[in-house]
Amino acid sequence: MSHKRVAILLSGGGSNMVALLDSMTGDHPARPCLVLSNDPQAGGLVKAAARGVATAAVDHRPFKGDRAAFEAELVKPLEEARPDIVCLAGFMRVLTADFVTRWQGRMLNIHPSLLPKYKGLHTHARALEAGDAEHGCTVHEVTPALDDGPILGQARVPILPEDTPEALAARVLVQEHQLYPAVLRRFAEGNRTPVMLG
Repeated sequence: MSHKRVAILLSGGGSNMVALLDSMTGDHPARPCLVLSNDPQAGGLVKAAARGVATAAVDHRPFKGDRAAFEAELVKPLEEARPDIVCLAGFMRVLTADFVTRWQGRMLNIHPSLLPKYKGLHTHARALEAGDAEHGCTVHEVTPALDDGPILGQARVPILPEDTPEALAARVLVQEHQLYPAVLRRFAEGNRTPVMLG
């Protein structure tokens, strides 16, 4: 069978990327074709290379806020890798509508909240401040609106009385590493039914 090709974009250590790479074996319908970062020093690039996956980096800093110019460079290694699916895994640059539209219906993102709650940053602290009973993470299709788009999976984590943002984040991360591979596998099989964990 011909495997779906998956490109993963990251900005940091790439723990979700590692979970995705490690899942794409055996009878999995997809295989990684590229790990791409906006930071040439990203730890995730080293981890991907160690697993034999092609890597590339386009440093966003020289572009000084010119997103279109940055994305014009970012798209070059992506186009060369010919991915069927693009997974954002801790990619910390906001993408323009032009970029997103090019991959729409094929681009996934993981976000550390139970969307539509807490789009954007500092999600764990915001959930605690709101007095929520539960928190979690969401995998969704990427659309031009930030942290929006059809939900493809969620994992729920109870909030404990003694939780700090750091403790909560660590428990959510464990769930992210379960949820994202499960959603990717289902999505690569052509199934958009949401995966619900917890």
